[in-house]
Amino acid sequence: MMDSIQEGREKAITVLENCLTEYGFVASPTLYPEICARDSMITSLGAVVSDRPQLKEGFEKSLHTLRKFQTDLGQIPHFYHTKDNWVEYGEAGNVDSNLWYIIGCAVHWFRYQDREFLQIFFPSLEKALLWLRYQDSNNCGLLEVHEAADWADLFANRFNILYDNILYYGALKSMVHLSKVMAQPGDLYQKLAEDVHYKINLRLWISRGRGEEVQKAKESWKWTYEEMASCLRDHPYYLPYVAFRDYGDYCDVLGNLLAIIFEVADKEKSSRILSYIDQAGANRPYPCKAFYPPVYPGNKDWRDYYRVYNLNQPHQYHNGGIWPFIGGFYIAALIKAGQLEKAQKEMSFLGKANRLGHAEKWQFGEWMHGQSGNLMGSIDQAWSAGMYLYAHACLENEKLIYICDLL
Repeated sequence: MMDSIQEGREKAITVLENCLTEYGFVASPTLYPEICARDSMITSLGAVVSDRPQLKEGFEKSLHTLRKFQTDLGQIPHFYHTKDNWVEYGEAGNVDSNLWYIIGCAVHWFRYQDREFLQIFFPSLEKALLWLRYQDSNNCGLLEVHEAADWADLFANRFNILYDNILYYGALKSMVHLSKVMAQPGDLYQKLAEDVHYKINLRLWISRGRGEEVQKAKESWKWTYEEMASCLRDHPYYLPYVAFRDYGDYCDVLGNLLAIIFEVADKEKSSRILSYIDQAGANRPYPCKAFYPPVYPGNKDWRDYYRVYNLNQPHQYHNGGIWPFIGGFYIAALIKAGQLEKAQKEMSFLGKANRLGHAEKWQFGEWMHGQSGNLMGSIDQAWSAGMYLYAHACLENEKLIYICDLL
């Protein structure tokens, strides 16, 4: 099995090399010739563990491209299209570009300790974080996010979304560390981070007997929480979103994995999340499905736009489809939870997913059908390859790398 993992590592490096451009890492040279903020930063987690100088250069070029097109108000672009030379900020708006940009700069610092590089970027990071703070429209401490305004850009998560707020905590912790490096005060960022940590666990983790605590924290949350608690009782994962008298009742697998990785989930919650993923089969036939169980027509979270390009039908794309880059975060979460033997086993399944191809093996596909496991979407996906490299390196070291330095 280790020979196969090593073969996958070499193939993954080749994919990243093929995604290199003068502007940074494109999402995929075969279909997505764009420097996407989230894709390029997630890809760069693999680049920094590869120790290849050209991949470091790709990471830095990606950061420079994102900084170049930052708006006056601080928003980081969704993507820069390298062939058509145009910039997109997201059809529904885009929040996680700013989040991954800040986290990416922190990872760069922890890996390379380049103070001169950080000095160039720090004013941009302060603007990016301020823009994020303005996304807390009701001053509750958490980000309020439009529907389909993050990586799940064809899915109906909305308002206080788990995924975005976990990354918000990571971005705030990043700014605490980077402020110290730049001899700038970071107390505000630490205070905000602690509040976000508390509010995520208060608002998005459901357990009985907490209605009074929720009411004290935020009176306007009381109605929604009491309704959720009466229906859901104790849930084995964080809810994907909570909105105005509304909530999602399915597992955002990526958001929950990031909760473990960024230490928002404690040991008990981490164990319950990972047990649910395993018992429910959200990691099969390959790790991992994006959202599980899938949403069907007639459900309050179903949208007619799920039928666009036939993408988000049940068990497809975001709606229960398998994404190998999420599988990389799954390995990382297992390692974070101390489940090394399980992580090694799941790495072999992740290798099988990435080894699928239309014309040859190891084509690092975009996503697979949630039931059949058939390869769908694009091939040569940079973040599929990048997270394979990152998971491989964390397994070798038996611990998380660089992300853990943010906490």
